[in-house]
Amino acid sequence: MKVVVADTFEKSGLDGLRALGCDVMYAPELEGAALTDALGRHGADALVVRSTAVRADMLEAGPLALIVRAGAGFNTIDVPAASRRGVYVATCPGRNAIAVAELTLGLILALDRRIPDNVAALRAGRWNKKEFSRARGLAGSTLGLLGLGSIAREVIRRAVSFELRVAVWSRRFDGEARLLTTAEAAELGVGDAHAASPIALAPSAEILASRSDILSVHLALTPDTKGIVDGRVIGALRSGACLVNTSRGELVDHEALAEAVASRGIRAGLDVFAHEPGGSTGEFNDPIVSLAGVYGTHHIGASTDQAQEAIAAETVKIVRAYKETGKVPNVVNLCARTPATHRLIVRHLDRPGVLAHVFDCLRERQINVQETENIVFAGAEAAIARINLDRAPDQVLLAHIRSGNADIIDLQVLAL
Repeated sequence: MKVVVADTFEKSGLDGLRALGCDVMYAPELEGAALTDALGRHGADALVVRSTAVRADMLEAGPLALIVRAGAGFNTIDVPAASRRGVYVATCPGRNAIAVAELTLGLILALDRRIPDNVAALRAGRWNKKEFSRARGLAGSTLGLLGLGSIAREVIRRAVSFELRVAVWSRRFDGEARLLTTAEAAELGVGDAHAASPIALAPSAEILASRSDILSVHLALTPDTKGIVDGRVIGALRSGACLVNTSRGELVDHEALAEAVASRGIRAGLDVFAHEPGGSTGEFNDPIVSLAGVYGTHHIGASTDQAQEAIAAETVKIVRAYKETGKVPNVVNLCARTPATHRLIVRHLDRPGVLAHVFDCLRERQINVQETENIVFAGAEAAIARINLDRAPDQVLLAHIRSGNADIIDLQVLAL
């Protein structure tokens, strides 16, 4: 199996891929046309990327069957094009959750205690204890979390230690105004007997913002969430509140945020921006980072040694599963529900040509097979095939299938 790794990747991950017997081409500098060419020349079966964009033309350059995004998001990959080509897109969810949660808390602390400004003043030779002694403190403040995925849950665990009250808006609880039940908290892994107060669910992002001293964004970027932290949500924040974004820059309306920083004393800690340089270094001129009250970092949320080692291990796990079983963990581009309308169940003797006969009969009637599964019984004398179809076979066709092969024991049709 040939694998191209087109981003900086841990040595442990490269060693793990080679230990699987993979022919690994490690070229972290590749992007654009150069990456397309390399995929074709190398005949890559799998591509591993972090921030490198994967375009539709790259998918057509060779026999590529699997793309692994060595991270949690996948907005840099043309997923619809991959789906059209039958290319799996897999991610490494949760492996960087602790790292991003740690940076989130770091930005919250930095905003409250103005740590970067303290450092800058000292480096400039200025001592200003009077100015920098003014801080609210975190205990008893309300931390509002937009999203309740793996990163947000790690943030909650750490926020409890700072005696922060936690409120959440999540798409899974959209429109609900109540406390998270003990069972729900336990299922999500955020139940804690030492929490200062139960976790409150807000019915909307705007209402959550109105109740928060600190609003932290932890959502995936999708067409539904793009720009979700808009002028209304930002406008609902209390004067002097903080907004932290360690997810995706496109989730936040930066113009509305800049106006709120300037006019209402909103402070912001941003690790992500809508228009970031394509590589790991480059010019960056987003005007929002020049505003007093805005602290920015360089999209480093997942960039700890611990997180990268965990992501490398998960990447190797994904490639191993595909190589050894043909199955892919953490796939993001399979149908959530089969598009088939009917299921044909074929109980048959385990003999050559049975399913070929069934498929030929279906093809003659232009009935499309959406999914199929064949399970062999103990002793390998008989098997049962479950064949999902885009429409129902009629009785004439079923009779034709039965009569055409003596190894067919029984047929059954179910509506899905």
